[in-house]
Amino acid sequence: MEVGPSLQNYSEAAPVFVMIFVALVILTCLIVAIIKVLIFCKIFSKAGYCWALGLLMLVPIANVIMPFVLAFGDWPIQKEIRLLKQQQEKPEA
Repeated sequence: MEVGPSLQNYSEAAPVFVMIFVALVILTCLIVAIIKVLIFCKIFSKAGYCWALGLLMLVPIANVIMPFVLAFGDWPIQKEIRLLKQQQEKPEA
């Protein structure tokens, strides 16, 4: 007389649980990647660059280099502000 479930039932269900776990991990990684790209697209857009540069965050080497470009580079929006300030300081003839 068997008291509990057999060991064979557990071994048949294990691959199903592994497949579900792997699918959830892949789905989570995909969602995180999409959110990351959307955030960087918005950051590049606000900095004055083309928003599509945020897609470079999907490229392995570029995703390391582009934050340095944002941090230490001269943003196009800053160049525009500097140009407008220079135009306001010039006396009109």
